This record gives sequence, structure tokens and C-alpha cells, in this order.
Amino acid sequence: MGQVLKCISPVDGSVFAERAVLPREDAFAAAERARAAQAAWAARPLQERIDLVMAGVAAVGAMNDEIVPELAQMMGRPVRYGGEFGGFNERASHMAQIAREALADIEAGEDATFKRYIKRLPHGVVLVVAPWNYPYMTAINTVAPALIAGNAVMLKHATQTLLAGERMAQAFHSAGIPGDVFQNVFLDHETTSELIANRAFNFVNFTGSVGGGKAMERAAAGTFTGVGTELGGKDPGYVMEDADLDAAVDTLIDGAMFNSGQCCCGIERIYVHESLYDAFLEKAIAIVKGYKLGNPLDQETTIGPMANVRFADEVRSQIADAVAAGAVAHIETMPEDDGGAYLTPQILTNVTHDMRVMREESFGPVAGIMKVSSDEEAIRLMNDSDFGLTASLWTRDVERAQAVGDRIETGTVFMNRADYLDPGLCWTGCKDTGRGGGLSVIGYHNLTRPKSFHLKKVTG
Repeated sequence: MGQVLKCISPVDGSVFAERAVLPREDAFAAAERARAAQAAWAARPLQERIDLVMAGVAAVGAMNDEIVPELAQMMGRPVRYGGEFGGFNERASHMAQIAREALADIEAGEDATFKRYIKRLPHGVVLVVAPWNYPYMTAINTVAPALIAGNAVMLKHATQTLLAGERMAQAFHSAGIPGDVFQNVFLDHETTSELIANRAFNFVNFTGSVGGGKAMERAAAGTFTGVGTELGGKDPGYVMEDADLDAAVDTLIDGAMFNSGQCCCGIERIYVHESLYDAFLEKAIAIVKGYKLGNPLDQETTIGPMANVRFADEVRSQIADAVAAGAVAHIETMPEDDGGAYLTPQILTNVTHDMRVMREESFGPVAGIMKVSSDEEAIRLMNDSDFGLTASLWTRDVERAQAVGDRIETGTVFMNRADYLDPGLCWTGCKDTGRGGGLSVIGYHNLTRPKSFHLKKVTG
């Protein structure tokens, strides 16, 4: 009997869903069907592809009442927050709106003798490996523009959110996108690597762990297959002395704790100017103490369980190590904390960069807060990380934010906001966060290849 993927619900530890992985031969056959279907899909008019993708997006929205409790069961996000369709639709809609301009020929000049231009062509078959923390929004970042650009797409979703890819495929097929053009597949790691190594795909987009990204690059080594990665993060917030204190506390603590801290661009380190430090800390503690930890299917719950017990165990370990090294934990263990997936959100002070909680990705509801005396000190600490996804700066001075932002090793600089993907901007990172970029015009450029035309009209 073949391998079976099992989604263990963090709500009660039960098996919520299970699916058999595709045997090797069936996986390769699926990739071949995608390749065979891609040319006809790319030959369709651009507007037709846009309309079909947006119809698929709308069909996902029509399922939202079923999807929201399903997400709570699979990965623990409270139903009170209503799911992901708002961001899902926003990102797809923006990519649809800019498609014609983003994919237009680049004119290089024409006269009586020459016509020169650059076309953007789809890669062919794109593999999207999506994570469980925002299973719809992260997937659509690539699925929508890849399909609009004329690629066929194979979606491999995380086991923790086993049903998300099925939902998307059902919706997109109901809208008229051919089954072989967009496929949801259940694959084990070995078969995935073998497919990549055998050039079954022309481009691979992976969102997940640093280790997973390295595995993707190893599989693609020597094939010249493009690999885009969005990996770990340890995103900082910096509160300057002129910041709007209430707005800074509300946004940064929400950015640290929402979705039980399981956000790619969640805030994990906070640096506060010494003049605001005490007031910031007092307000932050009050916010977190006001959270209601509990069953995500309960409308009163504001913070649910982490997606898996092993994720919660890692956060507990980081907190325990920090406290043993002198950190101060400010939130008493909540009654609902079961020592398993249900984890008390935590604020730590007296932390240093010698502690794992300030260096390794936590991906959970914990934030370390440090006092700083200057921009120079804050910049040094923000850059003292193996990761670089986003940084959140809090000041009333735009020019100061730009100057500080220029010196931070990161993919996105926020001023007076955090934990948000603007689809008009490139979603990208540096260092161990990975390489490449999604959304915006650059997202289209990464999902296509340039082809130059140098046409000489006169030969005499």
C-alpha cells in the first residue's frame, strides 16, 4: 500500500483528512498531461485566461462558508476572522488588472530597416509548493499570475492543509480552466525531488522552511530549472521616539500574535526607543493578557492552537531556553494551555541576540522586546539576523524611515504598518529568506522568460 498523507487537526489531535500520494508513474504522467495541455492554454487570448482565472477566484469565494471552519480544523485559525478570501481576491484581482501591461512586448525600436522587441513567454509547467499557514493566499500569489501568463500549474499543498488545493482545483475547474492545465497533486518528498531532477517542470515556486528550500535547489541542481523561494523569517519592528505609540503597539503585537504567530512576515523581534520602552511594554502586556486562547471553532476565541504540537514544542523550547538564560516572561500560563498545540502567547524582555528566540525563526506567538537608544543601534540589531523578509519602522518622519530602510537587509520596508502583502509591490526576501519575487510586475517577469526579436526588413 502506498503512502498516505494525514492532516492531524490541532483542535483535538484527530485525523481530519487523509489522501494517498500519487505513485511515481502517475505523478510523471500528470506532469506530462500538464505539458501537453499548456500550449493550447497559452494560445488562448490573454483576456480569456484572465476571465477564467477570476471566475475561479470567485468560485473559491462562494465556498468560503465551508472553507473557514475547514481551516480552523486543519491549522487552528479562529473562525471569527473569516478566512482568507479578502486577501486571496485582492492579490488575484491586482495581478489580473496589471497583466496586459506586465506581459506586453517591450519595444526596443523600429525604423525602416529594423523592428526590435522583447516578448515575455510562459515558462511552460510551473510547480507551486504551498505552505499551510495561509494556504489560499500564499498559493494564489503564484497560481493566478502563472495561469494568466499562459503556464500550466501543478499545485502541491502542505499536508497540514490537505484540502486547500482540492478546493482551489474544484473551483477553478468549475469556472472552465481545463483539468490538465491546473492540477492539485499529492506527492511525497522523494517523488517531488525526482520530478524536479528530471525536468518535469520549467519553474518551481516554493514557500516553506529553509531546509525545504535547500532540498528544492538540490533537486534542481544541473537542470537549469528556475527555483523561486520564500523561506524563513525573523522580522523586526523598530519603534522610534516620535512614533504613534498606541498604533505601534496595536499593530506590532497583532503582527506578532495573529494566526498564533504563524505568519511568514510576522513580527518576532521588537526594538523600542528607550523613551517609549516602558509605556510600550505595559500596553503590549495588556493586549496579550486580553487574548482568549481556545477552540478556533468558538466565535469568542481570539487565538487558537498552533497548527501542530511539534511547532508549539519548538516555541516552548525557545521560550524556556531564553528564560533559563535570564529573559523575563510576562504572560502567565493560560488555563487553556494544554502543553500541546494550545500555547500561551508570550512577551519576553531582558532578551539578547545570544538567545535562540531572537535568532531562530519561532513561527509562533512569542515576541522579544529590547530597548534601544538610537537608529544606529536599532539598524545593527535588525541586521543581526540570517533572515530578511520585512521590517516595520514606526515614526512620523517619512524621510527618516526611508534613510533607515535603505540600510536594513530586508525584502520589504514598512512604515507604520506590518504583516501585509501589497500586491502592487514585489514580495521578496534576502539572505536565508530566499530569492526571487512574487506579485507585482516582477512576479510576472519571474513566471515568464524573455524572448528577443531582431527583425531586419531590408537586406539589399
